[in-house]
Amino acid sequence: MKEAGCKKIFTDEGISGGTSERPGLTEALKYARKKDTLVIWKLDRLGRSLSHLLEIVEGLKERGVEFASLQDGFDTATPAGKMVFSVIGAMAEYERNLIRERTMAGLKAARARGRMGGRPKSLDKSQVKVAIALANEGALTIKEICEQVGCSRSTYYRQVAPQLKLK
Repeated sequence: MKEAGCKKIFTDEGISGGTSERPGLTEALKYARKKDTLVIWKLDRLGRSLSHLLEIVEGLKERGVEFASLQDGFDTATPAGKMVFSVIGAMAEYERNLIRERTMAGLKAARARGRMGGRPKSLDKSQVKVAIALANEGALTIKEICEQVGCSRSTYYRQVAPQLKLK
């Protein structure tokens, strides 16, 4: 990197580019000032994913910091480098949209098969019926009803109370 004209070098040796905690990268991003150029060896060493890479470069751009990749041969200080990075950005957005479409289609197909996502309910139907019956009797407090059916107060208000209003 010295031969690339870099004045200060930051490294994260032995750490994967897929790792979110990279002290060298964090320090380099904090150090970069307006009119600086952040030079990296290879594009895939900067971000965990294409969207993460775009986020980093967009943050640099907002601060007036240019970006260059030695192995990939582009520099955002040049018109050609900006164009290359714009194409990469467009491809990343396309990729994100495809992933979103596939995820939505998968969720729709799962719902059609009767599969519902999310966390399972704390109380099953029989426990809810018991809690409703106890609440309708009026002899026990909410705390006592919760102890009887084995749930928290918030679960009672989320799963039992709405059904009491219907009656």
